[in-house]
Amino acid sequence: MIKNLILGAMLFGTAQDERRSFELLDHFVDAGGVWIDTANCYAFWADPAGFGGHSETVLGRWMARRPGVRDRVRISTKVGCEPTVAGRFPETAEGLSAGAVKSAFEAGLRRLGTDRVDLYWAHMPDPSTPLEETVTAFDELVSAGAVDRLGCSNYPVWQVARARRIARDRGAAGFTAVQQQYSYLQPRPGTRPTVSHRFGMVTDEVLHYVEHQPDLELWAYTPLLSGGYTRTDKPLPAEYDHAGTTRRLAALDEIAAETGTNRNRVVLAWLTGGSPAVMPIVGVSTVEQLDEALAGVSLELTPEQRGRLDSTV
Repeated sequence: MIKNLILGAMLFGTAQDERRSFELLDHFVDAGGVWIDTANCYAFWADPAGFGGHSETVLGRWMARRPGVRDRVRISTKVGCEPTVAGRFPETAEGLSAGAVKSAFEAGLRRLGTDRVDLYWAHMPDPSTPLEETVTAFDELVSAGAVDRLGCSNYPVWQVARARRIARDRGAAGFTAVQQQYSYLQPRPGTRPTVSHRFGMVTDEVLHYVEHQPDLELWAYTPLLSGGYTRTDKPLPAEYDHAGTTRRLAALDEIAAETGTNRNRVVLAWLTGGSPAVMPIVGVSTVEQLDEALAGVSLELTPEQRGRLDSTV
């Protein structure tokens, strides 16, 4: 069973048609994969009508056609980013009010064809809703037995800590996972990230906080920088254009040569085997890419190799 790699389902039902999505899901589960990550807003930007729901719908159809598979997988989905007016994001995002959370959750269950979600995420902060209201709305889902665990994505550390404190003080279920963008290469300080929400980059502050919270997991999206490590047709975003990137790529190449692998596998091994351990979310379009990711989380780096990677700046 592979619990430290999450299959990202963001483009299932849009860029990935149902046949290819089913193929990837089947291969992932057959290989021992457990976690599948989606969101109710996926992928509104790829839909001519400007709304999401496609990914959850495809996952629901897949589970309906695979008897018993729901008990073998864990479903992670999110609320907060679905546009309420076609394609207009973020200004019309549904947000995280009690009503929005309840409505989105019920709609997500219908699309997924299930009665429970294993990990439910607040997709991004909602400044128009008091954090206390969001914490209460999420706790009600756990209390009802419809959600096992809670997480928050793209939140600044201070807000994660405050939400967890509110939950603790009220005896409510709190966030036990954070989801941010993270990889081995680091963007140039002071730059605005290309992919993530502005609070969505893992920083030293995030790592320090997670490392000292034993009940908190760190999930990383875009861990392979959308192919930027290995594909010449996928250039790295502009914020990675600095001398530190050159040095870190050279370190990756050294370890890849020593292990007989490649940069992608070394990056995934570095993420999953570090402290704190990170759970990478990989979006793939082929079985071959999925096999490479599975091999990466199975690769073990020596302490000396990890030390070299860590010390390269």
